[in-house]
Amino acid sequence: MRSLERHRDVGAYALGVLDEAEAFRFEDHLMECPSCAAQVTEFGPATRQLMLYRRSTPQLVHPLAKPGPRMLDRLLSQVAARKRAGRRRTLFALAASVVCAVSAPAVAIVADDGGKAAVSIAATDERSGVWARVTTEDEAWGSQVELKVKDGAGPRACRLVVVGRDGSEETATSWSVPRHDARPHTMRGGSALHPEEIARYEVRTVDGEHLVTLRPR
Repeated sequence: MRSLERHRDVGAYALGVLDEAEAFRFEDHLMECPSCAAQVTEFGPATRQLMLYRRSTPQLVHPLAKPGPRMLDRLLSQVAARKRAGRRRTLFALAASVVCAVSAPAVAIVADDGGKAAVSIAATDERSGVWARVTTEDEAWGSQVELKVKDGAGPRACRLVVVGRDGSEETATSWSVPRHDARPHTMRGGSALHPEEIARYEVRTVDGEHLVTLRPR
């Protein structure tokens, strides 16, 4: 009879709910019972999941427990800090939205939630009439680039060329402008150069015609 009870202790042992004496006796049983040893192994994944759940679940609080005298102050401070952070993000977004398309580049700096600074530059070329805005974000490998462009003189194939301070050039992205479509189009690309290594951005046709230049300040 006791042997049958030992077999039924497999789950309790795997979950660690046996007391020390019972666990010690069950381990003696495991040395002589391959079937129970195999079942303990099978319980392993379930046991790990339950342990992870227990660690991620807040400890139970007694229903009659009262908050400490400074808990309210800490909660109010945290709420105020979150509101200030939200207002800062809103102001940064508004600053980016009012960048105007003028002949000289306009620059806006937008900070995202991860703390990175994205720099936006906008410009319109008086000769070609093309408006463009480049938003650059520094990455470990170089720069992530987003281009928004309005060009109603299509159809034509274009590319965004990144010109380094050392005179090097590379194409960050390319696209095709539809016929007589002056709506803004957005493309994403990248450059091996970091933002501080970039002298300017140039929108050109694939044939080399210059459409607009954007210069970081």
